[in-house]
Amino acid sequence: MSITMTSIFFGTYIVWDKKIDFMKSVLVAPMSRTTMFLGKVMGGATDALIQSAILIVIGVLFGITYTVQGMLVAYMFLFLITVATVSIGLIIGSVMESPEGFGLISSFLVFPMVFLSGAFYPLDNLPQWMTVATTLDPLTYGVDGLRGAIIGVSHNSMLFNLSILSAFCVAAIAVGTVAFNRMKL
Repeated sequence: MSITMTSIFFGTYIVWDKKIDFMKSVLVAPMSRTTMFLGKVMGGATDALIQSAILIVIGVLFGITYTVQGMLVAYMFLFLITVATVSIGLIIGSVMESPEGFGLISSFLVFPMVFLSGAFYPLDNLPQWMTVATTLDPLTYGVDGLRGAIIGVSHNSMLFNLSILSAFCVAAIAVGTVAFNRMKL
């Protein structure tokens, strides 16, 4: 939840950059908007991954033990979740004019994603409509992959979770690149 919130709200910077006309100064640089988008994604991912490292250290203080292999796999999932959600935040930020509108739309999107991901409750014995919703939620596969990497319990195979999350990440970057290229200032 921490990574998702940090990542998606990174798109607020785009809204503020447009609002104070800083984005016009950035766009004068001799590089494509695609490069700028990917740079923003990596910047947001770095922030969120540092925050996740702090949370993992706090976990150690509470007696949680990690394996090296588990942490490598966990960081792979964390990276994909972060890149995808930063991309979503930048997509929203590229079309929004006000920070308030950004907050409204991103909250409307983030809360269902997080609550349907299985991060707070098990996904067994759900009503049919909720099972469909959790299956469509890409964050479900990230949470399942993280759970499998850290504690060794997951519903799906790690490869399946990784494949779905990677495909969503690629799609989010592709849509984000298009949205960033069409962004009006």
